[in-house]
Amino acid sequence: QVQLVESGGGLVQPGGSLRLSCAASGIVFSIYAMGWYRQAPGKQRELVAAITSGGTTNYADFVKGRFTISRDNAKNTVYLQMNSLKPEDTAVYYCNADFRIEVGGVDRAFDYWGQGTQVTVSS
Repeated sequence: QVQLVESGGGLVQPGGSLRLSCAASGIVFSIYAMGWYRQAPGKQRELVAAITSGGTTNYADFVKGRFTISRDNAKNTVYLQMNSLKPEDTAVYYCNADFRIEVGGVDRAFDYWGQGTQVTVSS
């Protein structure tokens, strides 16, 4: 059974920092691309940051220079270090694991989500 368990969310003042963690089980973590998404009330879920199995990172423009995604394959964990937080960063943050492979000419996708962790930035 695949599980992605996020932790580290909470209430923080503007300008503060939080570090989110996502511990994965039930998958071969090292071959998966991992991502952090967020969803604010009334808005669609959006990509925040992603990291490939090889360690290449990608960030949404609205977090560049403030957030850092990293992974520890030995611990089956992906992290999101969030600095200089703004009220508009308030959202539920979700961890995603994604693996795609072509088998016999057919593309197969393995896509899993965590339950989410609330991040609230407010004074």
